[in-house]
Amino acid sequence: MTKKKKAFLSNIIFWAVIIFLYFPVLILAFYSFTDSSMLGQSRHFSVNNYITLFTEPALTSMMLSTLILAFVVSVLSTILGTVGAVSVYYSNDKIKHFVEFTNQIPVVNADVVTGFSVCILLIVFCKMDKATCIPLVLALSTPCTPFVHLSVYPRLLQIDDSLFEAALDLGCNKRQAFFKVVIPQIFGGIVNGFLTAVTLSLDDYFITTYTKPASFDTISTYVVNATRGAQTEIKTALWALSTVIFLFVVAFVIFTNLGGRNDFME
Repeated sequence: MTKKKKAFLSNIIFWAVIIFLYFPVLILAFYSFTDSSMLGQSRHFSVNNYITLFTEPALTSMMLSTLILAFVVSVLSTILGTVGAVSVYYSNDKIKHFVEFTNQIPVVNADVVTGFSVCILLIVFCKMDKATCIPLVLALSTPCTPFVHLSVYPRLLQIDDSLFEAALDLGCNKRQAFFKVVIPQIFGGIVNGFLTAVTLSLDDYFITTYTKPASFDTISTYVVNATRGAQTEIKTALWALSTVIFLFVVAFVIFTNLGGRNDFME
């Protein structure tokens, strides 16, 4: 097979994968700009779904609650994951191997198992009040923290330890050297871990369902409940919500890639 044929075949496979992944999202985005009540029934152009999305009190309250929850969980997970990664980095080999092994369990474990486990631990044994969001925040931090650890720890392995020692020789104490030398070098890993925690907490369903207050809803729990007898305008407004989330993710990926490329060129 010639190089031209290989390149042509590679392009076909590439675009086939792209279409397979994103064509359903584009269809959903298309119908979000119509007044159709069902997918497959193309009607007139309309932005009523987006008006409903940002004016319906139940939807705006749900989105705001989800964002606040994701931020709180991500901050807590980032702190715990970063402190844990730094502690492991400066520990002996036995502790490192043990933590690396145990850290993989929440990552590969099924959400339904984690949801049941934290529900039993926090609500049944610790007697936490499910009417508050404390069990929910702690439960969501359980699977998010290991991902922060996995983002931060490789950055620590890339640090030149002589820089930390040089900071101590130049008059910094250990705390000052840590924040002025170590944190700037692992900051990219901390940001990546934070964003991963945001993503995981935004779309989690099982853990949220088992630990949330009865009157509290996130995007995932609201969408599932909305398919069970909700009003038609609420269901179609969720098409608009899906489109907004997708566009936000695309814009964020483009921004981060352009920012990384500019840093590389500088």
